Amino acid sequence: MTERRIAPYGSWESPITSDLIVAGTVGLGQPAIDGADIYWIEMRPSEGGRSVIVRRDSEGPIRDVTPAEFNARTRVHEYGGGDYAVRDGEVYFSNFSDQQLYVQKNAGPPEALTTVENMRYADAMIDERRRRLICVREDHAVAGSEAVNSLVSIKLAGDKGAGDVLVSGNDFYSSPRLSPEGTRLAWLTWNHPNMPWDETELWVAKIKDDGELERPEKIAGGNQESIFHPQWSPRGELYFVSDRNGWWNLYRVNEAGVIEPVIEMEAELGMPQWVFGMSTYAFESAERIVCSYVKKGIWHLGIIDTQTRELERVDTSYTDFSYVRAAPGQAVMRAGSPTEPLSLVRLDLKTRNFEVLRRANNIEVAAGYLSEPETVEFPTEDGLTAYGFFYPPTNANYCAPDNERPPLLVLSHGGPTSASTTSKSLIIQYWTSRGIGVLDVNYGGSTGFGRAYRDKLKGKWGIVDVDDCVNGARYLVARGDADLDRLMISGGSAGGYTTLCALTFRDAFKAGASHYGVSDAEALAKDTHKFESRYLDGLFGPYPEAREIYYARSPINFTDRLSCSVIFFQGLEDKIVPPSQAELMVAALQGKGIPVAYIAFAGEQHGFRQAQNIKRALDGEFYFYSRVFGFEPAGTMEPIAIHNLTAASAPGQ
Repeated sequence: MTERRIAPYGSWESPITSDLIVAGTVGLGQPAIDGADIYWIEMRPSEGGRSVIVRRDSEGPIRDVTPAEFNARTRVHEYGGGDYAVRDGEVYFSNFSDQQLYVQKNAGPPEALTTVENMRYADAMIDERRRRLICVREDHAVAGSEAVNSLVSIKLAGDKGAGDVLVSGNDFYSSPRLSPEGTRLAWLTWNHPNMPWDETELWVAKIKDDGELERPEKIAGGNQESIFHPQWSPRGELYFVSDRNGWWNLYRVNEAGVIEPVIEMEAELGMPQWVFGMSTYAFESAERIVCSYVKKGIWHLGIIDTQTRELERVDTSYTDFSYVRAAPGQAVMRAGSPTEPLSLVRLDLKTRNFEVLRRANNIEVAAGYLSEPETVEFPTEDGLTAYGFFYPPTNANYCAPDNERPPLLVLSHGGPTSASTTSKSLIIQYWTSRGIGVLDVNYGGSTGFGRAYRDKLKGKWGIVDVDDCVNGARYLVARGDADLDRLMISGGSAGGYTTLCALTFRDAFKAGASHYGVSDAEALAKDTHKFESRYLDGLFGPYPEAREIYYARSPINFTDRLSCSVIFFQGLEDKIVPPSQAELMVAALQGKGIPVAYIAFAGEQHGFRQAQNIKRALDGEFYFYSRVFGFEPAGTMEPIAIHNLTAASAPGQ
């Protein structure tokens, strides 16, 4: 057994490098079962972030479907999802560069179905009986006005008119679902200022012989009820997830037309609809549903008997599930665990064995370099409890001096209506294997803990989330697991806002990193895309009526209170949080003489997809902390320009 070297935290040499992470990692999602074939989408940083539809046929080989010059990715709601549909080997997808719909038949070249400019399409399903697609369309034809969303039909033979409108009039639509016999259509809809996790409505209409809809009827939703993921059973019963009892549980409309619970528990089968095409349950048959559900941040897999309504938990080491699909005898989903990266897996429902179809990466890292998460619950404001996952520093070759406590990096997830999970993250392990602890916080407002916990952020964004991040860090300091003088916080998008608020309005953290984060809430209210244009109504209050709140919670207005070092990372094509927000904050900090760095990426939007930029952001953040806290990283790192950093301003130097 090799004797461990004694070295300060932050200076440990690690085999988990940024090159290793970006070279071998892909994003995985949106599986589909088409007969004996299984499809999914891979987001490949090594190809500039291109999204590729791939197919695994019945013989086992995996092949690309999307040619190199195409990128299967829609921009509806800006976040996309629901990028393709497939049946009998015919693949229909949105192409990123022109946002048109294409079809690929029998592995031939893609052919355009639509040609009208300034239209976007998502969440398509195939209406084989009428030889058409039914999908969400987002119309951007009128410059300077809000996009118009609707449900439309697109002829499979090609549609020069951008489709025929089936349903319109509301602000948003999603999840068009055709009944098995093809005579009824279900969908979700909602209006400003609601987000889909606030309030949605489930509607059903009959389909006439000519394809038009008649007698639309609201089935559920409204009045602060969020509906998620409607689905028809093979028998034609309508199922859906609702939070009417305070938890996203499963319901159905029975033969008498009455809504009845299928599963009721203090756990959730729902998740925030940031993207299209999400699913937590699927019918293996009329009698069996395969489902995933989350309890206190940990996901589980189960099988529901539709007759008895009993839930059987599937024994597995996986702790994170999404995109559940099923067909007779099998289920396909994305799954991960603390020791397994996110992977596309197939479950044989007879043997209960899992087969890995594709891993996000095949990087093998010895167990001695992997930190396993500890689920932590800690006290926060008003006598309440918050949650998180703590990853202690771990490296088989190193230990720290006896009198040294580790630096702690607190992660504030995006959304803010989202959640952190326990899937193996090489980015988290990048930090812990170098001697830096990580606390991944599921602050108040996170999903997976019930409606009341999700609503904690109502009117209190920039307060509750910040308090929970601060209290989580202090909890670990009190336990002896973190150094009070070396607390850092980092987050992207909404998590970047939480980060900047924590650095500006609290004194717990000594440094931080904002990845495309919000610094000016008022600017965000004035300049963002349709999907999120009224999101802040619930988080702050209606604008401009609540303008004083927007001002008071915008870090850009209070740089005089900021006295610690910050690094900013920003995509220059970001339409959600424009670069001007980061640039204004950087200029203010430069003028104040506070150590600050700014790295902007051409060609990137909201989130980084290109390998070299993911690498630069990860290494750049670590380098920044090393200079601020005065520890020496192992190996060589590409330096970054840090303004105002002097020996006097860098602790430990």
